[in-house]
Amino acid sequence: MVRQFESFNEFYQFYLTEHSDKNCRRMHFIGSALVLVTLCVSMILQLWSLLILLPFFGYGFAWFGHFFFEGNRPATFTHPFYSLLADWVMFKDIITRKVTI
Repeated sequence: MVRQFESFNEFYQFYLTEHSDKNCRRMHFIGSALVLVTLCVSMILQLWSLLILLPFFGYGFAWFGHFFFEGNRPATFTHPFYSLLADWVMFKDIITRKVTI
């Protein structure tokens, strides 16, 4: 049974518990940073074919972190929209040092 959440904030608290391993959080951060860099390079150089790499960087690094460090199933499989949003909130929280890596 898929767990239901009343709000994004409730989901995000759950999301953080699913990312308790610092190496998993690092993998998420690296993947998100690569997404941003690739997006910028693609737009600046107008190399639109680079956009195909975005899901591989974003999900590839995150899922690697879950399978090899966290040992759990990514929330993307059950809550794709909230999970994508939470990835970027956690990225911001890592930059602002609300979440440590």
